[in-house]
Amino acid sequence: MEHLQQNFSVKYSYNVFFTSALFAKDNPLLNDFLTNAATSGALRKILFVVDQGVADAHEHLCSDISSYFQAHTAVHLVPEILLIPGGEYVKNDERYFDMILEAVNNYGIDRHSYIAAIGGGAVLDMAGYAAAVAHRGVKLIRIPTTVLSQNDSGIGVKNSINYFGKKNFLGTFAPPAAVFNDDQFLTTLTDRDWRSGISEAIKVALIKDPVFFNWIEQNTPALVSRDATAMNYLIWRCAQLHMQHIAGADPFESGSSRPLDFGHWSAHKLEFLSGFDVRHGEAVAMGIALDTVYSCLCGRLTVADSERVVSLIQNLGFEISHGLLKINGDDSPLLHGLEEFREHLGGELTITLLNAIGEGAEVHEIDTQLLKQASIELYNRQFELQQTQI
Repeated sequence: MEHLQQNFSVKYSYNVFFTSALFAKDNPLLNDFLTNAATSGALRKILFVVDQGVADAHEHLCSDISSYFQAHTAVHLVPEILLIPGGEYVKNDERYFDMILEAVNNYGIDRHSYIAAIGGGAVLDMAGYAAAVAHRGVKLIRIPTTVLSQNDSGIGVKNSINYFGKKNFLGTFAPPAAVFNDDQFLTTLTDRDWRSGISEAIKVALIKDPVFFNWIEQNTPALVSRDATAMNYLIWRCAQLHMQHIAGADPFESGSSRPLDFGHWSAHKLEFLSGFDVRHGEAVAMGIALDTVYSCLCGRLTVADSERVVSLIQNLGFEISHGLLKINGDDSPLLHGLEEFREHLGGELTITLLNAIGEGAEVHEIDTQLLKQASIELYNRQFELQQTQI
C-alpha cells in the first residue's frame, strides 16, 4: 500500500523587551509592538490577567493600564481586568483557568487578539495554558514580575497547570507573542522572592557558562544587597542563555534530554511534598546542591568545584537542604520523584549532572546509595549551620 507523508516546518519568533515603567504614558514600547503586529482589517482586543499580589504592591497598576490604553489605541482594552491569586495555588485550582476561558468567550477574544498576563511564573504558566487552548491559540503577551519569571519561566515556550497531584501535568508548548520585562516590578519583591530567581541563573551558568558563574560569585554581595544594576544584568544574561538553548535542536522537548532542568527533578518533588511552602527557586537551589554533591561523590566533579557551588548557594542566602530531601531509605518519597521526572519526559530517565563548572553531562541511571549519601551530607551541613545561628 502507498502512503502519504506530510512534512512542514513552522517558524517561531518573539522578542523579550527590557524596559522600565511599561505603562507610563510616555513609554511607547508596548503600543509600538501592538501597532507593528497589527493584522489588516481585524478588530483586535486585549484582556489583562493580573496577579492580585502584584496589583496590591503596585496600587495604581490597573488604573495605569486603563490610562495607557486611553492614550494609545493600537488595540481595544476590554473593560474587565481579571485579578487572580499568585503562586502555585493558581495552577492547582481549575477555577482560575476556567475564569480566563469565560472572559475570552464573554469579551470575544479571538486569535487576532491578546491575553496579557502580569505576574510571577505560576500566573504566566496558567494564563499561557488558557491562551494556548482557547480557539486553539490566542496570542499571549507575558509581563513577568519576579526575578524567576523574568530570567527563566516567563521567557520560554512552556505553559501548564498542575493535575493529579503532579507539577505541570497538563500543558502546551506555545511561544508567546512577546515578553516585556519591566524592572519596576522587582522593586516591591520581598527579599525571599528577590533571591529565589537567582537559583535559575546559577543553574544555567553551571551547565553552560563558567564565566557567568564566576560573575555571580563576584557579585554576590551586590545581589544580596539588592543592587538593581547587578540584578538587571543577571536577568538579561540568564534570559539570553535560556533563549539560546530553547532555539537549539529540541525546543519542544520531544526527546528525553532536558538539561535546563538541572537540579529540578528533586525540586519539583520537594515543592509538592512541602505543600508549596518551599518556593520553586528555593527548591531549585537545594536540587542544584544535591545534584552537585552527587556529581562529586560519583567522581565527575572535583571536591573544590563542588564546594564552590554549595558555598555560593549558601552565600546568597539559600538553604541547601530540607528535611523532606533527606533520603532515609529505599522507599523515600523523594526517590519517587525520579520516576515522575522520567514519566514527564517519556523515554528513559535522563538527569543532568556536572563534569565541571560550566559543563553539564547527561546520565540515565542514578546510584541511590550515593544519592542518599549526598542528601545526608547536605542535610547535616544545613543543620549544623542552623545550630550556629541559634
